[in-house]
This record gives sequence, C-alpha cells and structure tokens, in this order.
Amino acid sequence: MADQVQSAIPEWITEYGMGALAEKMGIVFTEFTVERCVATMPVEGNTQPVGLLHGGAHVVLGESLGSVAAALHAGPGRVALGVDINATHTRSVSSGVVTGVCTPLHLGRSMTVHEIVVSDEQGRRCSTIRITNTIRDIPA
Repeated sequence: MADQVQSAIPEWITEYGMGALAEKMGIVFTEFTVERCVATMPVEGNTQPVGLLHGGAHVVLGESLGSVAAALHAGPGRVALGVDINATHTRSVSSGVVTGVCTPLHLGRSMTVHEIVVSDEQGRRCSTIRITNTIRDIPA
C-alpha cells in the first residue's frame, strides 16, 4: 500500500513536501486525487489542555487536505490559495487517530470549494470543515 501511495503523490509534493506544520502534527496523506484526498492525524500531541483533540488541529488537517485537493485541480503553472475556512465540531475525540476525507463541492476555473469530514477510529464524524480556495496563475 505504501508504494501505491508513494507513486500517487504529485511531483510537487515530493519536491516541496507537505510543510513543517503538517509534519509536526503527524499528518499522513494516504490518497491523492482531484475527487478525493485522505489523510490521518494522531490525537496524541495535538490536544488542548483537557486532553481532547484541539479544534485548531481539526482545521489544520482540513486545510492541508483542501489545499492539496485544490492544487491538484489547479494543475501545473497554477496555485491554490485559501480564502475562507470554517469548521463545525460535533464530537470530541481524546485518543487514537482521526481521518480526514476531502471531497469537492465546486471545482471551477478560478475557485474551488471542498468539504472535509474528520472521523474517529469508529467512523463517527467529529468535524465538518469547508474550505474555499482561489486559483491563480503562478507569476512568471
């Protein structure tokens, strides 16, 4: 499975990586397509003072997924830039790993909107995140 994921990683991610924050938070991408991006993140190390997964950690996972998905849609020579994100947390989680699944709601020429559902190990929805990205040409 790891080889399949590695071969599906877009070249720009292999070259530039996912960023220091995603690495610090232990985010691991497992699927990369325009129609579906998936990543996991451990709860441990990403909690708030009472031991629950921090709401901001949910958002970091969501933005990481939504940005990658938008960039895949944008294609070569274009960049995706986040312009809006919101999250609704509906269940807390205090241990294990959460999984984020990102799917497109709108894939336009200049804008994308994605929904990210973050679930616990039992498959229960913990957060729903929506991100909007603008798509721009990379300046020459």
